[in-house]
Amino acid sequence: EFSINTHKKYLTAISHTREFLKSQYRVNDIAISKVDIAFVNDFDFYLRNNKNCNNNSTIKYIRNFGKIIKQSYVNGWLEKDPFLSYKGKVREVERVYLSQEEIETIINKELTIKRLELVRDMFAFSCFTGLAYIDVFNLSKANIIIGIDGEKWISTHRQKTESASKIPILAVTQQIIEKYQNHPQCLSNNKLLPILSNQKMNAYLKELADLCNINKELTFHMARHTFATTVTLTNGVPIESVSKMLGHKD
Repeated sequence: EFSINTHKKYLTAISHTREFLKSQYRVNDIAISKVDIAFVNDFDFYLRNNKNCNNNSTIKYIRNFGKIIKQSYVNGWLEKDPFLSYKGKVREVERVYLSQEEIETIINKELTIKRLELVRDMFAFSCFTGLAYIDVFNLSKANIIIGIDGEKWISTHRQKTESASKIPILAVTQQIIEKYQNHPQCLSNNKLLPILSNQKMNAYLKELADLCNINKELTFHMARHTFATTVTLTNGVPIESVSKMLGHKD
């Protein structure tokens, strides 16, 4: 039921836990009954200071660890859930997005390097659909449907939440789809778009930002926030409709 990325996060969490045990207790393993609130608080301190994790990363690793501990409590292997006394909280992160002018600058930029042109187009596609990287990667031609309005829509399920997401295909989106419909990668893999790996996308987006003189750290996920704000909410689309298109459960 879990995504590959969730699995990777748990692998990282267990790696940090092992390193913490060696650093704090000089052991490779410990009885689960010895995991108490002091253990959890020490682990929190270790992640912040020894692993240089920021607050939200620390909380996420602790929560991954906590899910395993709570399962142990449910199974009767612990007399008390130590996380009942844990006070860590995720801090609200300011979401960065592009303005209308910045979107237009990126779209209209003349690019002679093919890989940057491809990255620009994939980023623009996400700006006008609100789809996360993995959801763009998973798209095929079967995800394009004709809506009750007679227009073309993208119909998909978000991999992260498995919730349905239906997005109208705007003119910019349609142009990008048509541009790459005969791309070898699309034809051989039954993909709607020939998107690169997320790591490469983010690396090349930094180059694109420099070329376009945009003083923001461009990431592929920023396109999703740009869709939510600049493309939809700013243009009067109701927040309930935006939430549906983004595939939010709440």
